Amino acid sequence: MDLAIVTLIAAVIAVVVFFFGFLALIAKFYRKVQQGHAMIVNTMRAEPEVTFTGRLVIPVLHKVEEMDVSMKTIEIERSGKEGLICKDNMRADIKVKFFVRVNKTAEDVLRVAQSIGCERASNQDTLEDLFSAKFSEALKTVGKSMDFVDLYQARDQFRDEIVRQIGDDLSGYVLEDAAIDYLEQTPLEKLDPNNILDAQGIKKITELTAEEAIRTNEFRRNEEMRIKKKDVETAEAVLELERQKAYAEAHQQREIAITKAREEAEAAKVAAEERAKAELARLLADQQIAVQTENVKRETEVAQNNRLRAVAIEEEKVTRARQLEIVDREREVTLQQIEKEKAVEVQKKAIADVIRERIVVERTVAEQEEEIKNVRTLSDAERTRKSTIVLAEGQAQEKYISEVKSAEADEQRARHKANEEQIAAEAKLVVAAKMAEAKKREAEGIEAVSAAGGLAEAKVAIAKADAKEKEGIVAAKVKLADADAVVKLGDAHAQALQAKMEAEAIGREKQGVAEAQVKLADADAVAKQGTAQAEALRLRLEAEALGKQKSGEAEAAAIAARFAAESEGLTAKFEAMKHMSPETRAHEEQRMQLDYSHAETLRGIEANTAIAKEQATVLGRALQQAKIEIVGGDGDYFESFMRSLSLGKAIDGTVGKSQLLAKAFADHKAGKRDLIQDAKELVAAVGGADAVRDLSVAALMQKLVASGRTKDVDLLQKLIGEGTRARGQGGP
Repeated sequence: MDLAIVTLIAAVIAVVVFFFGFLALIAKFYRKVQQGHAMIVNTMRAEPEVTFTGRLVIPVLHKVEEMDVSMKTIEIERSGKEGLICKDNMRADIKVKFFVRVNKTAEDVLRVAQSIGCERASNQDTLEDLFSAKFSEALKTVGKSMDFVDLYQARDQFRDEIVRQIGDDLSGYVLEDAAIDYLEQTPLEKLDPNNILDAQGIKKITELTAEEAIRTNEFRRNEEMRIKKKDVETAEAVLELERQKAYAEAHQQREIAITKAREEAEAAKVAAEERAKAELARLLADQQIAVQTENVKRETEVAQNNRLRAVAIEEEKVTRARQLEIVDREREVTLQQIEKEKAVEVQKKAIADVIRERIVVERTVAEQEEEIKNVRTLSDAERTRKSTIVLAEGQAQEKYISEVKSAEADEQRARHKANEEQIAAEAKLVVAAKMAEAKKREAEGIEAVSAAGGLAEAKVAIAKADAKEKEGIVAAKVKLADADAVVKLGDAHAQALQAKMEAEAIGREKQGVAEAQVKLADADAVAKQGTAQAEALRLRLEAEALGKQKSGEAEAAAIAARFAAESEGLTAKFEAMKHMSPETRAHEEQRMQLDYSHAETLRGIEANTAIAKEQATVLGRALQQAKIEIVGGDGDYFESFMRSLSLGKAIDGTVGKSQLLAKAFADHKAGKRDLIQDAKELVAAVGGADAVRDLSVAALMQKLVASGRTKDVDLLQKLIGEGTRARGQGGP
C-alpha cells in the first residue's frame, strides 16, 4: 500500500476523531439557562460574562452563577393605627402589592450580583428588606397628598403616583407594576382619640357620616315622597284614564246611535226614492200603454174611415150609376140630386174631420189628464217621501234628545263624582295636615328626648312633615284644579254639543221647509203649466171649430147661392124653352144631352182615374208585401200579367161605356147576382161551349124554353130589347 494513502487515511481518521471529540466536549460542558434566570460566568477576563440563554462552561477555567430574574411581589400592608394617613387626616387600611424584578440587562444583572449576590437577589426577605421602607415611604407620601375619598375613587391615579414616587433607581431592579389589593377606611375604634391626626380624622369621619346619614335619610324620605307622589299621580292618571274611557265609550255610543239613525234615515230616503222611481216607471209604462192603445184605436179608426171612404166611394159609384139612370128620366133633378149628394158627402167628410179632430183633442186632453195624474201621483209620492223623512228625522231627533239627556245625566254624575273627589281630596288634605302636625309634635318630642343625636332625625321628620304637608296641599290643589277643569270641560262639551245639535236641527228644519216650498212651487208650476196648455188647446180647438163652422157655413151659403142661381137659371131656361119651337127645343135638348154626356164622360174618366189610382195603390201595396219569385223565363210572365190587367181594364171600360152591357150587368155590378155563376148555368143549359158557339139566338131561346129556364129567356129578351132600343137611339 502506498505510504501516501496510508498517511491520508490516518489524517482522515484523526480529523474524524477530533470532530467527534469536539462534539462530545461541547455536549459535556455546554449549559443552558432556564427562562427567568440569568447566568453569570466568571472567565479569565476582567469582567464576568452575563447570558440569558447558555454558553460553554469549562470546568476549572470558568465559574458559573445563576440569578433568578423573574417577577417578585412585595406586599405592603398598613392598617389600624399604622393605617395610611390621608390629606384630610383620615386613616385608611390599605394593602398594596408591588411587582419587582431584576432588570434584564447585563449591566443591571452584574450590578445586582455585585451588590447583593446572585443567591440573595431573588430572596423574598432580601427584597422586602431592600424595598419595604422605600415603598412604604412612597405610599405615605402619595397618601398624604390625597383625601380619602379621592384616594378611594381615583385609585388608578393613586397607583400611578406611587409608581412615579418610587421612580426607576432601584439598584438594578425595576418596578414592573403596583396593585392596590385592599383599601378601606380605618374603623373608628382603632383610631387614637389622643392623636391629633386621628382626632381630626374622627371629626372628619363623624361629619361626613352624619352628612351622609342625613343625606341618606333625605334620600329615603325623598324616595318615599316620590313613591307616594307617584302613587297619587298613578291613581290620578288611572282615574283620568277611566274618565276618558267613560267619555270615549259614551261618545262612541252617541256616535253609533247618530250614525245608526242617519243610516236608517238614509235607507228610508233611498227606499222612498226607489219606490217613487218604481211608481214613476209604472206610470210611464201605463202612459206608454195608453198611448199605444190610443194609437191602435186611431189606426183602427183610420182603417175604418178608409173602409167607409172606400164603401162611400163604391156607394157613390152605385148612386152615381143609379142617378145616371134617373137622370135619363129626370135630367135636371138628377143633376141637382148629384150635386146635393156631393154636398152631403163634403159635409160628411167635414163632419168626419171634425170628429177626427175631436178625437185627437180628446186624446190630447186625456194625455194631459194623465200627465196631471202623474204629477199628482208624483206629488203624493214626494209628499209621502217627505213625511217619511220628517218622521225619520223626528225619530232621529228623539233619539238625539234622549242621548243628550243621557249625556247630561252623565255630566251630572261626573260633576257629582268630581265634587266627591274634591271633598275626598279636602279630607285627605285635612288628614295630611293632621298627620303632619302629629309628626311634627312627635318629632318635637323625640327632639326633646334625644339631644344632639336626635336633632338630625327631628329635622328630617320636620322636613318630611313639611314635605308631606306641601305634598298634600299641592295634591289637593291639583285635585281641585282637575275637578274644576273636569266640570268646565263637561260644561263646555255640553254647551258645544247642545249648540251644535240646535244648529243642526234648525238647519235641517230650514232645509226641509225650503225643499217642501220648492216642491210645492214645482207642483204649482207644473199644474199651472198643464192648465195653461189645456186652456190654450181648448181655445185653439174652439177657434179651429169656429173657423171650420164658419167656413162650412160660407161654403154652404155659396153652394146654396150657386144652387139658387142655377135653379133660377134653369127656371128661366125652362120658361124660355116653353116659348121655343119644337125644332128649337129638340135642338136644345140635343145640345143638353151632348153636354150631359160630355160631363158624364169627364166624371167617369175622373172616377175611373181615381179608382185606377186607388187600385194601383192597393195593387202596389199588395205587390210590395207579396213575395213573387220569378226564376228564369224571357219576360212572358210579366207580359201575361200586364195583358190580364189590360183585359180587365178593357172589360171594365166596355161595361162602363156600353149602356146595354151596363143595364145587363146592373144586378151583377150591384152585387145582387153572380156573373160567373150565371154564365156557367147559361152555357151548361145550351149544351156546352161548342154548342153555344154554333147556336143562333132563336135556337138559343128555344133551347132555354125547352129546358124550362124562363128566367134566362126573359134575361135574353131583355138584352135583345135593350140592344134594339139602343141601336134605335143611335147608341153603340
